[in-house]
Amino acid sequence: MTSAMRNVVITGASAGVGRAIALSFAQAKFRVALLARSETGLDSARREIEAGGGKAASYPVDVADAHAVFGAADAIASAWGSIDIWINCAMLTIFAEARDIAPDEFKRVTDVTYLGYVYGTMAALKHMRPRNAGTILQIGSALSYRAIPLQSAYCGAKFAIRGFTDSLRSELQHEDSAIRISMIQLPAVNTPQFDWARNKMGRLARPLPPIFQPEVIARHVLRAATEPPRELWIGWPTVKTILANMLIPAYLDRRLARIGYRKQMAHETRSPDLIDNLDASPPAGHVARGRFDILAKSSVAAFNPAYIRAAAVLCATAVIIILALLVSRI
Repeated sequence: MTSAMRNVVITGASAGVGRAIALSFAQAKFRVALLARSETGLDSARREIEAGGGKAASYPVDVADAHAVFGAADAIASAWGSIDIWINCAMLTIFAEARDIAPDEFKRVTDVTYLGYVYGTMAALKHMRPRNAGTILQIGSALSYRAIPLQSAYCGAKFAIRGFTDSLRSELQHEDSAIRISMIQLPAVNTPQFDWARNKMGRLARPLPPIFQPEVIARHVLRAATEPPRELWIGWPTVKTILANMLIPAYLDRRLARIGYRKQMAHETRSPDLIDNLDASPPAGHVARGRFDILAKSSVAAFNPAYIRAAAVLCATAVIIILALLVSRI
Protein backbone atom coordinates (compact mmCIF):
# COMPACT_ATOMS: atom_id res chain seq x y z
CA MET A 1 0.00 0.00 0.00
CA THR A 2 1.38 3.37 -0.99
CA SER A 3 0.09 5.47 1.87
CA ALA A 4 2.97 7.75 2.88
CA MET A 5 1.73 11.05 4.22
CA ARG A 6 -1.92 10.18 3.83
CA ASN A 7 -4.05 11.32 6.75
CA VAL A 8 -6.57 9.28 8.72
CA VAL A 9 -8.86 10.38 11.55
CA ILE A 10 -10.09 7.78 14.04
CA THR A 11 -12.72 8.38 16.72
CA GLY A 12 -12.68 6.24 19.84
CA ALA A 13 -8.94 5.91 19.30
CA SER A 14 -7.79 5.76 22.92
CA ALA A 15 -8.69 2.10 23.54
CA GLY A 16 -10.15 -1.06 22.10
CA VAL A 17 -10.71 -1.52 18.37
CA GLY A 18 -10.15 2.18 17.70
CA ARG A 19 -6.70 2.08 19.26
CA ALA A 20 -5.78 -1.09 17.36
CA ILE A 21 -6.90 0.54 14.11
CA ALA A 22 -4.82 3.64 14.88
CA LEU A 23 -1.71 1.55 15.44
CA SER A 24 -2.33 -0.44 12.26
CA PHE A 25 -2.64 2.70 10.12
CA ALA A 26 0.43 4.24 11.74
CA GLN A 27 2.45 1.13 10.87
CA ALA A 28 1.25 1.57 7.26
CA LYS A 29 2.77 5.08 7.25
CA PHE A 30 -0.40 7.10 7.66
CA ARG A 31 -0.47 10.24 9.75
CA VAL A 32 -3.04 9.45 12.43
CA ALA A 33 -5.34 11.91 14.17
CA LEU A 34 -6.68 10.39 17.39
CA LEU A 35 -10.06 11.51 18.77
CA ALA A 36 -11.48 10.43 22.14
CA ARG A 37 -12.51 11.86 25.50
CA SER A 38 -9.51 10.80 27.58
CA GLU A 39 -6.37 12.91 27.32
CA THR A 40 -4.52 10.20 29.23
CA GLY A 41 -5.64 7.51 26.82
CA LEU A 42 -4.92 9.65 23.77
CA ASP A 43 -1.46 10.53 25.03
CA SER A 44 -0.58 6.88 25.60
CA ALA A 45 -1.86 5.94 22.13
CA ARG A 46 0.11 8.79 20.55
CA ARG A 47 3.28 7.78 22.40
CA GLU A 48 2.85 4.16 21.32
CA ILE A 49 2.53 5.26 17.69
CA GLU A 50 5.52 7.58 17.92
CA ALA A 51 7.62 4.89 19.62
CA GLY A 52 7.09 2.78 16.52
CA GLY A 53 8.21 5.60 14.24
CA GLY A 54 4.72 6.78 13.30
CA LYS A 55 3.21 10.26 13.30
CA ALA A 56 0.15 11.12 15.33
CA ALA A 57 -1.76 14.02 16.87
CA SER A 58 -4.40 13.79 19.58
CA TYR A 59 -7.63 15.76 19.96
CA PRO A 60 -9.56 15.24 23.21
CA VAL A 61 -13.22 15.54 22.21
CA ASP A 62 -16.51 13.93 23.14
CA VAL A 63 -18.01 12.80 19.83
CA ALA A 64 -21.48 13.60 21.20
CA ASP A 65 -20.45 17.28 20.98
CA ALA A 66 -20.91 18.19 17.30
CA HIS A 67 -19.09 21.51 17.57
CA ALA A 68 -16.08 19.82 19.19
CA VAL A 69 -15.95 17.21 16.41
CA PHE A 70 -16.22 19.87 13.69
CA GLY A 71 -13.54 21.94 15.43
CA ALA A 72 -11.17 18.98 15.59
CA ALA A 73 -11.74 18.21 11.91
CA ASP A 74 -11.03 21.85 10.98
CA ALA A 75 -7.83 21.80 13.03
CA ILE A 76 -6.65 18.54 11.44
CA ALA A 77 -7.35 19.75 7.90
CA SER A 78 -5.62 23.05 8.62
CA ALA A 79 -2.53 21.36 10.08
CA TRP A 80 -2.20 18.50 7.59
CA GLY A 81 -3.87 19.89 4.48
CA SER A 82 -6.45 17.13 4.00
CA ILE A 83 -8.50 14.38 5.60
CA ASP A 84 -8.15 11.32 3.38
CA ILE A 85 -9.86 8.72 5.56
CA TRP A 86 -12.26 9.16 8.47
CA ILE A 87 -13.07 6.15 10.67
CA ASN A 88 -15.96 6.34 13.14
CA CYS A 89 -15.39 3.88 15.97
CA ALA A 90 -16.38 5.56 19.27
CA MET A 91 -19.06 3.70 21.19
CA LEU A 92 -20.81 3.18 24.52
CA THR A 93 -23.04 0.39 25.73
CA ILE A 94 -25.03 -0.58 28.80
CA PHE A 95 -25.58 -4.12 30.05
CA ALA A 96 -29.10 -4.06 31.42
CA GLU A 97 -32.66 -4.93 30.52
CA ALA A 98 -34.39 -2.12 28.66
CA ARG A 99 -36.82 -1.56 31.53
CA ASP A 100 -33.88 -0.79 33.84
CA ILE A 101 -32.21 1.78 31.58
CA ALA A 102 -33.07 5.39 32.37
CA PRO A 103 -34.06 7.78 29.55
CA ASP A 104 -30.90 9.85 30.02
CA GLU A 105 -28.81 6.65 29.77
CA PHE A 106 -30.48 5.71 26.49
CA LYS A 107 -29.82 9.22 25.27
CA ARG A 108 -26.15 9.11 26.21
CA VAL A 109 -25.51 5.82 24.39
CA THR A 110 -27.39 7.13 21.35
CA ASP A 111 -25.56 10.47 21.39
CA VAL A 112 -22.15 8.78 21.32
CA THR A 113 -22.74 5.54 19.42
CA TYR A 114 -25.09 6.88 16.76
CA LEU A 115 -24.92 10.66 16.62
CA GLY A 116 -21.16 10.55 17.14
CA TYR A 117 -20.98 8.73 13.80
CA VAL A 118 -23.30 11.26 12.19
CA TYR A 119 -21.23 14.21 13.43
CA GLY A 120 -17.97 12.54 12.42
CA THR A 121 -19.33 11.81 8.95
CA MET A 122 -20.56 15.38 8.55
CA ALA A 123 -17.19 16.74 9.65
CA ALA A 124 -15.37 14.47 7.21
CA LEU A 125 -17.62 15.40 4.30
CA LYS A 126 -17.07 19.11 4.92
CA HIS A 127 -13.40 18.61 4.05
CA MET A 128 -13.78 15.80 1.49
CA ARG A 129 -16.46 17.37 -0.71
CA PRO A 130 -14.34 20.31 -1.97
CA ARG A 131 -11.68 17.81 -3.12
CA ASN A 132 -14.27 15.22 -4.25
CA ALA A 133 -12.08 12.60 -2.62
CA GLY A 134 -11.95 10.59 0.58
CA THR A 135 -13.14 7.47 2.35
CA ILE A 136 -15.41 7.14 5.38
CA LEU A 137 -15.46 3.84 7.27
CA GLN A 138 -18.19 3.13 9.81
CA ILE A 139 -17.19 0.47 12.33
CA GLY A 140 -20.34 -1.52 12.83
CA SER A 141 -21.28 -4.87 14.27
CA ALA A 142 -23.24 -8.01 13.51
CA LEU A 143 -25.55 -6.44 16.10
CA SER A 144 -26.51 -3.81 13.53
CA TYR A 145 -28.51 -6.62 11.87
CA ARG A 146 -29.37 -8.87 14.81
CA ALA A 147 -30.09 -7.24 18.16
CA ILE A 148 -29.49 -9.15 21.38
CA PRO A 149 -30.91 -8.86 24.89
CA LEU A 150 -29.21 -6.69 27.53
CA GLN A 151 -27.79 -4.25 24.96
CA SER A 152 -30.89 -2.58 23.55
CA ALA A 153 -29.39 0.93 23.60
CA TYR A 154 -26.24 -0.15 21.75
CA CYS A 155 -28.05 -2.34 19.23
CA GLY A 156 -30.54 0.41 18.46
CA ALA A 157 -27.68 2.82 17.79
CA LYS A 158 -25.89 0.33 15.51
CA PHE A 159 -29.09 -0.23 13.50
CA ALA A 160 -29.40 3.55 13.16
CA ILE A 161 -25.83 3.85 11.84
CA ARG A 162 -26.62 1.35 9.11
CA GLY A 163 -29.74 3.24 8.07
CA PHE A 164 -27.93 6.58 8.07
CA THR A 165 -25.04 5.17 6.05
CA ASP A 166 -27.28 3.56 3.42
CA SER A 167 -29.20 6.81 3.00
CA LEU A 168 -26.06 8.89 2.69
CA ARG A 169 -24.50 6.45 0.22
CA SER A 170 -27.41 7.02 -2.17
CA GLU A 171 -27.10 10.77 -1.76
CA LEU A 172 -23.39 10.65 -2.61
CA GLN A 173 -24.16 8.57 -5.69
CA HIS A 174 -26.88 11.06 -6.68
CA GLU A 175 -24.32 13.87 -6.72
CA ASP A 176 -21.81 11.70 -8.61
CA SER A 177 -19.39 11.98 -5.71
CA ALA A 178 -16.10 10.10 -5.71
CA ILE A 179 -16.22 9.94 -1.89
CA ARG A 180 -16.60 6.35 -0.71
CA ILE A 181 -18.44 5.18 2.39
CA SER A 182 -18.36 1.67 3.81
CA MET A 183 -19.69 -0.09 6.90
CA ILE A 184 -17.62 -2.84 8.48
CA GLN A 185 -19.56 -5.32 10.58
CA LEU A 186 -17.56 -6.89 13.42
CA PRO A 187 -17.86 -10.06 15.50
CA ALA A 188 -17.19 -10.10 19.24
CA VAL A 189 -13.83 -8.48 20.01
CA ASN A 190 -11.56 -8.65 23.06
CA THR A 191 -11.65 -5.01 24.25
CA PRO A 192 -11.93 -3.21 27.61
CA GLN A 193 -15.57 -2.24 26.95
CA PHE A 194 -16.85 -5.24 28.88
CA ASP A 195 -15.27 -3.90 32.06
CA TRP A 196 -15.96 -0.23 31.32
CA ALA A 197 -19.61 -0.40 30.25
CA ARG A 198 -22.33 0.53 32.71
CA ASN A 199 -23.59 -2.79 34.02
CA LYS A 200 -26.75 -3.37 36.05
CA MET A 201 -26.66 -7.15 35.97
CA GLY A 202 -24.51 -7.77 39.05
CA ARG A 203 -21.93 -9.91 37.25
CA LEU A 204 -19.02 -9.05 34.99
CA ALA A 205 -19.94 -8.79 31.33
CA ARG A 206 -18.37 -10.83 28.56
CA PRO A 207 -18.75 -10.95 24.75
CA LEU A 208 -20.81 -13.59 23.02
CA PRO A 209 -18.20 -16.10 21.76
CA PRO A 210 -16.29 -16.67 19.57
CA ILE A 211 -14.04 -13.71 20.39
CA PHE A 212 -11.33 -12.13 18.23
CA GLN A 213 -8.35 -9.93 18.98
CA PRO A 214 -8.67 -6.25 17.99
CA GLU A 215 -5.44 -6.34 15.98
CA VAL A 216 -6.87 -8.82 13.45
CA ILE A 217 -9.92 -6.59 13.05
CA ALA A 218 -7.65 -3.60 12.48
CA ARG A 219 -5.81 -5.34 9.65
CA HIS A 220 -9.06 -5.85 7.75
CA VAL A 221 -10.07 -2.24 8.35
CA LEU A 222 -6.74 -1.09 6.93
CA ARG A 223 -7.26 -3.18 3.80
CA ALA A 224 -10.83 -1.93 3.43
CA ALA A 225 -9.57 1.66 3.37
CA THR A 226 -7.82 0.99 0.05
CA GLU A 227 -10.81 -0.35 -1.90
CA PRO A 228 -13.79 -0.02 0.41
CA PRO A 229 -16.65 -2.41 -0.36
CA ARG A 230 -20.22 -1.35 0.29
CA GLU A 231 -20.00 -3.49 3.43
CA LEU A 232 -17.48 -5.90 4.88
CA TRP A 233 -18.49 -8.71 7.23
CA ILE A 234 -15.57 -9.77 9.41
CA GLY A 235 -15.63 -13.32 10.73
CA TRP A 236 -17.80 -16.32 9.97
CA PRO A 237 -19.83 -15.67 13.16
CA THR A 238 -20.85 -12.29 11.71
CA VAL A 239 -21.89 -13.93 8.43
CA LYS A 240 -23.90 -16.62 10.22
CA THR A 241 -25.59 -14.09 12.50
CA ILE A 242 -26.65 -11.78 9.69
CA LEU A 243 -27.83 -14.53 7.34
CA ALA A 244 -29.64 -16.40 10.11
CA ASN A 245 -31.47 -13.22 11.09
CA MET A 246 -32.58 -12.78 7.47
CA LEU A 247 -33.89 -16.36 7.28
CA ILE A 248 -35.03 -17.39 10.78
CA PRO A 249 -35.43 -14.25 12.96
CA ALA A 250 -38.15 -15.72 15.16
CA TYR A 251 -35.95 -18.71 15.99
CA LEU A 252 -33.14 -16.35 16.97
CA ASP A 253 -35.57 -14.43 19.18
CA ARG A 254 -36.34 -17.60 21.10
CA ARG A 255 -32.74 -18.80 21.21
CA LEU A 256 -31.44 -15.47 22.52
CA ALA A 257 -34.23 -15.41 25.09
CA ARG A 258 -32.84 -18.74 26.36
CA ILE A 259 -29.08 -18.18 26.17
CA GLY A 260 -28.52 -14.46 25.55
CA TYR A 261 -28.39 -13.58 29.23
CA ARG A 262 -26.00 -16.23 30.54
CA LYS A 263 -23.72 -16.02 27.49
CA GLN A 264 -23.09 -12.32 28.19
CA MET A 265 -22.51 -12.67 31.92
CA ALA A 266 -19.39 -14.13 33.55
CA HIS A 267 -19.55 -16.06 36.80
CA GLU A 268 -17.64 -13.37 38.70
CA THR A 269 -19.58 -10.79 40.65
CA ARG A 270 -19.05 -7.23 39.47
CA SER A 271 -17.65 -4.94 42.14
CA PRO A 272 -19.82 -1.87 42.78
CA ASP A 273 -16.59 0.14 43.00
CA LEU A 274 -15.75 -0.35 39.30
CA ILE A 275 -15.91 2.90 37.33
CA ASP A 276 -17.96 2.83 34.13
CA ASN A 277 -17.40 5.01 31.09
CA LEU A 278 -20.91 6.26 30.35
CA ASP A 279 -20.44 9.83 31.52
CA ALA A 280 -16.64 10.10 31.62
CA SER A 281 -13.69 8.07 30.44
CA PRO A 282 -12.04 5.86 33.09
CA PRO A 283 -8.80 7.33 34.45
CA ALA A 284 -6.65 4.35 33.41
CA GLY A 285 -6.59 1.11 31.44
CA HIS A 286 -6.58 2.58 27.94
CA VAL A 287 -5.30 -0.36 25.90
CA ALA A 288 -6.49 -2.22 22.82
CA ARG A 289 -7.14 -5.61 24.45
CA GLY A 290 -9.49 -6.62 27.21
CA ARG A 291 -9.30 -9.54 29.65
CA PHE A 292 -10.14 -12.32 27.18
CA ASP A 293 -6.70 -13.03 25.71
CA ILE A 294 -6.93 -16.76 26.45
CA LEU A 295 -10.20 -17.07 24.54
CA ALA A 296 -9.57 -14.60 21.72
CA LYS A 297 -8.58 -15.78 18.25
CA SER A 298 -5.70 -14.14 16.38
CA SER A 299 -6.93 -14.78 12.86
CA VAL A 300 -10.21 -14.13 11.10
CA ALA A 301 -11.49 -14.02 7.53
CA ALA A 302 -13.48 -11.16 6.02
CA PHE A 303 -16.33 -11.48 3.55
CA ASN A 304 -17.79 -9.11 0.99
CA PRO A 305 -21.56 -9.70 1.26
CA ALA A 306 -21.97 -8.94 -2.46
CA TYR A 307 -20.12 -12.19 -3.19
CA ILE A 308 -22.16 -14.06 -0.60
CA ARG A 309 -25.39 -12.88 -2.22
CA ALA A 310 -24.09 -13.83 -5.67
CA ALA A 311 -23.19 -17.32 -4.43
CA ALA A 312 -26.64 -17.68 -2.85
CA VAL A 313 -28.32 -16.70 -6.12
CA LEU A 314 -26.21 -19.21 -8.05
CA CYS A 315 -27.03 -21.98 -5.58
CA ALA A 316 -30.74 -21.14 -5.68
CA THR A 317 -30.67 -21.10 -9.48
CA ALA A 318 -28.93 -24.47 -9.56
CA VAL A 319 -31.54 -25.95 -7.23
CA ILE A 320 -34.39 -24.59 -9.38
CA ILE A 321 -32.81 -26.01 -12.54
CA ILE A 322 -32.30 -29.43 -10.93
CA LEU A 323 -35.90 -29.49 -9.64
CA ALA A 324 -37.18 -28.46 -13.05
CA LEU A 325 -35.25 -31.27 -14.72
CA LEU A 326 -36.55 -33.81 -12.21
CA VAL A 327 -40.12 -32.64 -12.68
CA SER A 328 -39.78 -32.79 -16.47
CA ARG A 329 -38.86 -36.47 -16.24
CA ILE A 330 -41.89 -37.42 -14.21
